[in-house]
Amino acid sequence: MDQLKHDEITRRVIGCAMKVHAVLGNGFQEVIYQRALELEMAFEGLIFEREKEMPIYYRDEEIGVRRVDFFVEGLIMVGLKAIIELEPVHLAQGINYLEAYNMEIGLLINFGSKSLMFKRLLNKKFRED
Repeated sequence: MDQLKHDEITRRVIGCAMKVHAVLGNGFQEVIYQRALELEMAFEGLIFEREKEMPIYYRDEEIGVRRVDFFVEGLIMVGLKAIIELEPVHLAQGINYLEAYNMEIGLLINFGSKSLMFKRLLNKKFRED
């Protein structure tokens, strides 16, 4: 099986999320997990920006901005949720953000269930500049 692109980074982020979930469990607000994950990823030596503001374009015109929970190693967008179950709309939203920012890989991590849930997202419309 081919190795997934940026697999080492995504595995490290997921490992950090697993540590956070193991300590905090489920039931907190998303911002609590975001703060804990920020500490854990820094401890693990990952380079990231938290709540990075990124512009959204339509027909080459900037029409707004969206904050990404984490932008890791300049390569991976990470979105966090603290809900009982991820639904298709959350995955669609994650893919839409990847497409809007022309990012290739994303992670959607849900701390709200009894077991940590995560989905690796791939932008099939990604264009290398």
